Amino acid sequence: MATQEPTNTTPAPQMGPAEMSGLARRLQARADSVLLRDQPEQQSDMRSAARLIERHIHRLAEIRQAADATEDEATERHLREMLGGA
Repeated sequence: MATQEPTNTTPAPQMGPAEMSGLARRLQARADSVLLRDQPEQQSDMRSAARLIERHIHRLAEIRQAADATEDEATERHLREMLGGA
């Protein structure tokens, strides 16, 4: 019988906001470094990735606030599932 989840993979650990923010800072710092001045496309990609990570962190915070503020249990459960069960 088929299962909904594959049995041959292990779940990847999720990064928290602090780890994501650290990654975004490192990407931004690397993009700003002199090492990539001759690779403007890569610099641009790294800056874009850093911005996307920061936006993602803000969206997660907004979802968490909405889950905390709602009085509807189904909505809260759905929002928390979107956060990975947090």
